[in-house]
Amino acid sequence: MATSDRPGFALPLLLLAGFRTLIDDLHAELARHGHPELRPLHGFVLQAVGDTGTTASELGQRLGVSKQAAGKTVDRMVALGYLERADDPADARRKLVRMTAKGHDGLHRSAVVFDQLRDRWVGALGADRVAAVEDDLRRMVPADVFRLDVPGWFGG
Repeated sequence: MATSDRPGFALPLLLLAGFRTLIDDLHAELARHGHPELRPLHGFVLQAVGDTGTTASELGQRLGVSKQAAGKTVDRMVALGYLERADDPADARRKLVRMTAKGHDGLHRSAVVFDQLRDRWVGALGADRVAAVEDDLRRMVPADVFRLDVPGWFGG
């Protein structure tokens, strides 16, 4: 049972605040390394597009948003230079959405910065405590922890 100094609603808020802190720190660092226009949604999109590309319709399904919403996001990311549209070599009727070199760079830099941020948390809290938090979260969350449909989940 929750106690008055540790109410149940505080846990999700603290988890969200920790997530938000990491994401805000990530994007501040990405901006310093040539990616000031990347936003949190863009990371989900780049992950959903993947190395082989996808269609706007498939992207919408992966993100849990409409094809139109996915298309709008793709348009913006094409304009920013992170994605491109190309003919599908397997089906001339389809257009693929693929990452550009800039998109790959943004995704790679994100991974590097996340490692640095984790190291910062280790420096502040200690390796054992950070590992314990990670282990405890792995124990409590479903096996399909990495879901790309967060944009649709937040908005739906």
